[in-house]
Amino acid sequence: MDDAYSIFLETIGDPMFRQEVPPTSIDRYRGVLPAQLLEFWAKHGWCGYGNGIFWLVNPQEYEGVLASWLDNSELKESDVYHVIARSAFGDLYLWGERTGPSLCIFSNVSRYTHDPVERLPQAMNRAFQAFLLSLDREYLDFDDLFEAARSKLGILNHDEIYGFVPALTFGGPCDLAHLEKVKAVEHLILLAQISPLEPYSFSDF
Repeated sequence: MDDAYSIFLETIGDPMFRQEVPPTSIDRYRGVLPAQLLEFWAKHGWCGYGNGIFWLVNPQEYEGVLASWLDNSELKESDVYHVIARSAFGDLYLWGERTGPSLCIFSNVSRYTHDPVERLPQAMNRAFQAFLLSLDREYLDFDDLFEAARSKLGILNHDEIYGFVPALTFGGPCDLAHLEKVKAVEHLILLAQISPLEPYSFSDF
């Protein structure tokens, strides 16, 4: 796991705004999330990486966000999900109790990618390492706006994202002039209420 973490840091960047994870949170998710993720929390905390382009988060804080996106979606029936990470722009990385890192919600455009293949319990630790190693800054950087947003708006706090105002699904422009620092949970719930969640299709790429 140390090798995977080192590669992750080289790819995404150094940690920032570390929050210690209380033992009660470790206990809450024991047997629910993979042991290596819980060990990662205990060792490294919940925090941002790469000047805030990527964040590992407390799933409990995002339960309302999760419900807002999935309660009226057929995805809710496919697994029990927990938000374990997000990007600076509010992309959500969900962990399925049976399917691991199988669902990602791109909140700004109300789209998702889904890989519903079930994994054996003994494969979940390996799947978490693979998730960390799959990340790269280009993938996390919405429309190549991160550095410009950080320069203009300042670095994000642990409870903030860069959000488009008005939202893209309201027809707002996708440009730096319409980005603001917004509260992550509140803005993500708002986005979930604007437009139904739909799968990405090949024409979207």
